[in-house]
This record gives sequence, C-alpha cells and structure tokens, in this order.
Amino acid sequence: MFTAYGKLFRTPGAMRFSIAGLIGRMPISMDSLALIFIVVAASDSYAIAGALSATASIVMSIAMPYWSGVSDRIGQRAVLIRVVPLKAAGIAVFILLVLNHAPTWSWFASIIFAEASSINLGGLVRRRWLHVLNPDKSSTAEDLSDRHLVNTAYSLEALNDEFVFIVGPIIATACATSIAPAAGLVAGLIFLLIGVPYFQSLRATEPPPSPRLVKNPHPAVIRNKSLQAVVLPIMFVGGFFSAISIVTVAFTDHYGHKSQSGVLLAVWASGSAVAAIINGVIKWRISHAVRFLIFLLALTVLAIPLLFVHSIVALGVALFFNGFAIAPLIINAYGIAESSVPPEQITQTLSWVVAGMPLGGALSSAIAGWVIDTYGTQSAYWVPLGFLVSALVATLPYFTTYKALIGYSSKHD
Repeated sequence: MFTAYGKLFRTPGAMRFSIAGLIGRMPISMDSLALIFIVVAASDSYAIAGALSATASIVMSIAMPYWSGVSDRIGQRAVLIRVVPLKAAGIAVFILLVLNHAPTWSWFASIIFAEASSINLGGLVRRRWLHVLNPDKSSTAEDLSDRHLVNTAYSLEALNDEFVFIVGPIIATACATSIAPAAGLVAGLIFLLIGVPYFQSLRATEPPPSPRLVKNPHPAVIRNKSLQAVVLPIMFVGGFFSAISIVTVAFTDHYGHKSQSGVLLAVWASGSAVAAIINGVIKWRISHAVRFLIFLLALTVLAIPLLFVHSIVALGVALFFNGFAIAPLIINAYGIAESSVPPEQITQTLSWVVAGMPLGGALSSAIAGWVIDTYGTQSAYWVPLGFLVSALVATLPYFTTYKALIGYSSKHD
C-alpha cells in the first residue's frame, strides 16, 4: 500500500532536502500567529494586527513569484544566499520596533522590508522532487508510474506542510504566552536560520538553472489560463486560512483559553495531514481538475459548522473535519499548475499557486480583525466562509479551461 512512499524515501538525497525544507518553512505557520500576539500585546488592537498581517501578505504575494522566477534563472542556492539574510534582518528590526513602542508606521515599514525578501521554500522543495524523480524528462512525461510518484511526493510535502502547521502554532503560542509576546517570532527566525542554510548546502539535488532565453522566450507564466484557473480560487482560499487563524485566536481569547489557539490550529492541520497520507497512496484515475473542484466544494461545505460552535471542544471537532479537504485541494492545485508549463518555468509556476494565498489573506485579515473588534468573535466566522464561497465563484470565469482540463488524459495525473 505504501510502496510509493518507500520509493521516495530511497531516492538519493531526497529526504535530506525534504527535511531541510520542512525546518526552513516552519515560520510560515508561526509568523502570522506570532505577529498577532506581539502586536496585540503592544497595541491591544486586533485591527492593527490584522492590518499588519494584511500588509505583510500583499508584499509576500508579489515577492514569492518574483524570487522563484529568479531561482529558475540563476539557481536555488544563489537566490537563498542573497535573500534570506535580508528576511531575517527585517524580522529582527520589526521585533525591536514593536517592543520599543516605536511609531506604528515604522512597524509597517519594517514588515514590508522583511516580507519583500520572502521565498516560497515549499515550491523550491517540490521543484527538487521533480528534478530527482524525473531528471531527464519534462514535467509532463507520459509515464504513469512517474506521475504517481510525483503525486506521492506532493502528498509527502503536503504532509510536511501539515506537520509545520500542527507543530508551528503550538510552538508560537507556547513561546508567546509562556516566555514573552515576541518569543514566537524569535522562534520562527531560529527555524529559518537553521533550515535554509542546510537546504542550500545540498548541491547534489539542486535543479540546474535555466537562463532567460534571448530568442523565443517563454511567455509569462501568469498568462497561462490553466494557472490562472488555479491562482484565482486559491487566492480566496488563502483568505479563508488567514481569517480562520485570527478568528480562532480571538475565539479562544473570548472564552478565556487563549493559550489553546495553537492547539486548535494544530488539530485543524491534523485533519489535513491524514488526508495527505491517504492521497499519496491512491492511484487516481480522474484528472487533477476534477479533484480540485471536488475538494474546493468539500472545504466550503465543511466550513459551515464553524458558524455554530460555542465551545473550544466543538471548534476543535469542526476544524479537524474541515482539514480533510485542505491537503488534497492544494496537491491538485500544484498538479494542474506544474503540468501546464515547460520545465524552465516550474519553480515560478509552483510559487504562483500559493502566491495568491497571502493576497487573499491580506484582505481577510483586515476584514476579520475589524469584524472581531466591531461585532465579536462568533460573527467573525462568516468571514472565512465568505471567502470560500468567493473561491467557488472564482472558478466560473474559467469554465472552458476546467472543461479542457477535466478531459485531459488521466495518465498525466
């Protein structure tokens, strides 16, 4: 049953870059939550915390595809060695400014500087999987076993993502509530400075760079209709994720159990982790597009119970079952995107899939923070549900694109 996972584990060098990538992307599950803790402690305002989170998300949505495109051209190590130190410095400056009660505008300036150096490390890891599993062919190779292994690799990375989102919030919450409000961000910074240098040192599995072509260059990846059909809905899904995080913190605070917010977000990620494991062993016979639409609808339906929870336990149950649809949705979004472009543009394409998430998160964080301050936490769960409904609506302009993708031969999946 788990033969495909065994093949991945035996791939030379693969586990090392996968583990390094896991450590290096721990901050993605910690920083937004840690930012809320430090900013609310300093300003006593969820609205300011939401606005800062929104600003960070907008900058990230621009920076990640840009640096991923540079990575395709000059190589992963060359980009990481230049950009990550700037990210670390920006976070450190932000922490110092908040702790010293500097003017609020300076908090925004420092977080903009930090997030302008954001790298989609998950995309870099997935690009390495494509390279080590299929080094001599294009990403759209016809071999069914190759495609199943790629699906399993994406499932493994989705499982790693969920591990990050299980452990990260717990660590961030424990540090912020038990040590100091700033400790969550400091912990994320430590993970970044351990994982990324280790990842960039693994030269043997690094995909070769693809310098920009002078003649017949490939068109910009975002002009690809198949990619657009994924990026737009996923942008609203990102809004759902961000809204859930900030509303859950406020919900636990309202009931006097703020320290449980990290545990609840970990329970949410646990549901997704279970789904990721199962997805990796299934040899699908339906296209990525069909699965993407099914799991997007499922995620929306499973978000409805969040409107009716009135206790920490009930919220945990609702979040766990909601998580079942998350990993398969993201895995199939990557599958659609990766198969729609030439190998020279894969890293940037994979980055575009999740680049829309912080953009949606920017809007939802600001809205959720305002709704919490104005109408209370229970009403705020309408915000994430509204973003999922918007994600479903966002698929409608691409009806013909999805129709073509659904008809795409199953052996490409």
